[in-house]
This record gives sequence, structure tokens and C-alpha cells, in this order.
Amino acid sequence: MSEYKATVEWRLAGAFRYETYSRSHSIDFGHGIRVPGNAAADNIPKTVAAAAGVDPEQQFVASLSSCHMLWFLHLANRKNFVVERYIDEASGVLGKNAEGAEAMTRVALRPVVTFSGVKPTQEQFAELHHKTHQRCFIANSVKTEVNIEPSIA
Repeated sequence: MSEYKATVEWRLAGAFRYETYSRSHSIDFGHGIRVPGNAAADNIPKTVAAAAGVDPEQQFVASLSSCHMLWFLHLANRKNFVVERYIDEASGVLGKNAEGAEAMTRVALRPVVTFSGVKPTQEQFAELHHKTHQRCFIANSVKTEVNIEPSIA
């Protein structure tokens, strides 16, 4: 069993009023890696000062995308395919789940992979993504429907 940590910190600056308190915070992953966080722009009143930051929904989509990519690279490497570039313009949909609660109901991963040398056949490419999806820890941990729409560049 492995344990992973992140420290999320928010501090009050000014009055703690819904209309004005900052949703901006920091996310510290340790080892000097810190990113700014914020609420999704649609969830922040227009009266709150603008601030940069990655929102939790974006982090969720990025987590699924990153996990899928890392497993894909591992499995492609094991099959002796040389990946030159992997880019995924992933997106997620916030909606109502079967219980009627707001949830990330669907995430689409759209990896475009560039290979050098021998490229996998379409069947091998599809199988790599299928096995990748089965191995992704994050995808295995969520109820969200995750669709993989891969293509070879």
C-alpha cells in the first residue's frame, strides 16, 4: 500500500463575507512543488477579486488524463513502440449523477500520440489504450464514465 499527500491551504484576507472572500488557495505536493488553486470561475461570485488557480474539477480531469498517459507510455515502451509526443485535450462534464447529486459525470480523454519508427496497428493502438485504462489507478477509483478517444498523429 502506498500513501500520497497534498497540503491544501487557504487563509483569510479581509472580511469573511460570501460576496468577497477569496477562494484562492495553494496546493503543496512537497519537494518544492506548489500550485495555485481556486474555485471554478462559475462558482465564484462576480464580486470576488479575480485570481489565478486550478480548480478541483480541472484537477480531477488532469489526474485521469495524467494517469492514463503514464500507463500508456509504460505499456507502449514495453511493446517497443517509441512515443515521440503525447498530447491529450481532456474534458469533463459536471452534471447530475444517478443519485441526483452534482458530480463529474463524464470525462473524455482524447490522446493524440506521435510515434517514431514502427507504429502500432490500429488494433494494437486500441489494445494499448484498453489495457492502459484497465491499469489506471485513478480511473479504477471513480464512478465517473471515462471515454477514451485516441488517435495517432
